[in-house]
Amino acid sequence: MLPAPDPGERLRASLRLVLLACLPGLLALTWLHGWGTLLNLLLTTTAALATEAVLLRAQRRPVRAALGDGSALVSATLLAIALPAYLAWWVPVIASASALALGKHVYGGLGKNPFNPAMLGYAVALVSFPAQMTQWPGPQPLDLGTSLEAVFGLAVRPDAWAQATVLDVVRHNQSLTIEELFGQHPAFGRFAGAGSEWVALAFLAGGLLLLQRKVFSWHAPVAMLGSLFIMSLLGWNGSGSDSNGSPLFHLLAGSSLFVAFFIVTEPVSGPRAASARLLFGAGVGVLVYLIRTWGSYPDGSAFAVLLMNLCVPALERWAARRQGQPA
Repeated sequence: MLPAPDPGERLRASLRLVLLACLPGLLALTWLHGWGTLLNLLLTTTAALATEAVLLRAQRRPVRAALGDGSALVSATLLAIALPAYLAWWVPVIASASALALGKHVYGGLGKNPFNPAMLGYAVALVSFPAQMTQWPGPQPLDLGTSLEAVFGLAVRPDAWAQATVLDVVRHNQSLTIEELFGQHPAFGRFAGAGSEWVALAFLAGGLLLLQRKVFSWHAPVAMLGSLFIMSLLGWNGSGSDSNGSPLFHLLAGSSLFVAFFIVTEPVSGPRAASARLLFGAGVGVLVYLIRTWGSYPDGSAFAVLLMNLCVPALERWAARRQGQPA
């Protein structure tokens, strides 16, 4: 008789696959922006592991086994990807410590968090340091020395290293048509942001790997991308100056594909029933579009995910009633 599979080992294997699937996106971001995202990763990982160790020791729980499960490393990696490159070093550190402390341990640790830790850490940084969090670098890689100087405040940042994102440009555009924006503004590429289109496709490739390996089901990512596509199609009025952008633009711009495959699929803070996952993903897609179009933030993915995290208990009760089970 074969021994039953170890749930802990299955979890660790899934988390290792998530880290592997992040690699194409990390490489694409490094190609586009240089060392900034890797420095983010170094800072968020260090802060996450240190915070995890301190809080585990404070709770008199075994440190080595908990650090070895990989959950803190995955949260830190996803947060590093989501943050703008070349942030001052203390922003990723505070965001990562907040993700682990407020997004995980305050609720009892792994498996008990109602909110996505990476998105909670991102939201803390965005609300606390709005000026720094809106400084997105343009597609001009900085060398390692300049990158270290920028992150650790050792020198003045190079001129014109940051620029508005395509989502920000479209949201504030009042006079140029979409075709003119794509033809004249340096932030625009062929379908969305210059270079960032390839980053989005790299995360799509990683997400499809996870889907093929059955790390998660298709329900939440397909529902999110489908609802974002439908909302942007309904709000698209062609190439006019008041256009909110095409469906393809919204799918390839910002963090859409990254969030669809690496954030809304997080198993603990999301619903478990397939029908509830469909509604969860659809809700995230709708909120992303609404925040992009009429909100105060160009992307808004973190807030969309956190708001839908609040709805998970209601979605689970609805799914249970639908299946004739006690809510």
